[in-house]
Amino acid sequence: MRKFLLFALVLGALWLVADYFGLREALSPDGIRDLAVGAGCVGVFAYLGAFSLGSLIQIPGAAFLIGARVAYGPELGFLLAYVGALAAITLSFVVVRAVGGKALDEVRCKPMRTMLAKLDERPVRTVVALRTLLMLSPPLNYALAMSRVSFRDYFVGSAIGLAAPVAVWVFLSDVVLSCFGGWV
Repeated sequence: MRKFLLFALVLGALWLVADYFGLREALSPDGIRDLAVGAGCVGVFAYLGAFSLGSLIQIPGAAFLIGARVAYGPELGFLLAYVGALAAITLSFVVVRAVGGKALDEVRCKPMRTMLAKLDERPVRTVVALRTLLMLSPPLNYALAMSRVSFRDYFVGSAIGLAAPVAVWVFLSDVVLSCFGGWV
C-alpha cells in the first residue's frame, strides 16, 4: 500500500510541475507541430521525448498521434507516432514498476483477482486486446505495470495491439481534425 501511495504522490508532483511550467498547454497538437518544425532533425527526438513524458503526466496520447500527422505527414507521422507510443508505454511501465512494484499482487477483491488471473494465463493476448480497445490509456499503463505481467509480454502485446489504433488515428486524422477546426 505504501508503494501505491508513493506512486500517487510522484504522479501528483509531476502533474503540478507540468501545470506550473505550462507544459500541458505547450504539448497540444499545435505546440507539438511548432516544436517539430522549428527543431528540424532534433524535432523527432523532441517529439519522442515529449510523447513519453506526456504519457507520464496523463496528456492524452491522441494529441501526440495527431501531432505526428500534422508535423510529419501521414507516412512518417505514422512511423513516429507508433515508435512514440511504444516509447511512451515503455517509460510508463519502467517508472510505475520501479515506484509501485507489483502492487496489484496484494489485491484481495475476488473479481479483480479473477481478471488478473486471466492476465496471468494469457498475458500477450490479454495485453493485445486491452491495447486495441484502450490504446494509450495511462490507467491501463499503470495497472499493467503494477500487475505480474513481464515486460516482454507487456511490450509484445502492446506492440501488436497499438498498430491498428495508431494507424487509424494517424491516417484518419484529417477527418478528426476537420471536426475541430481544420488544423490540417
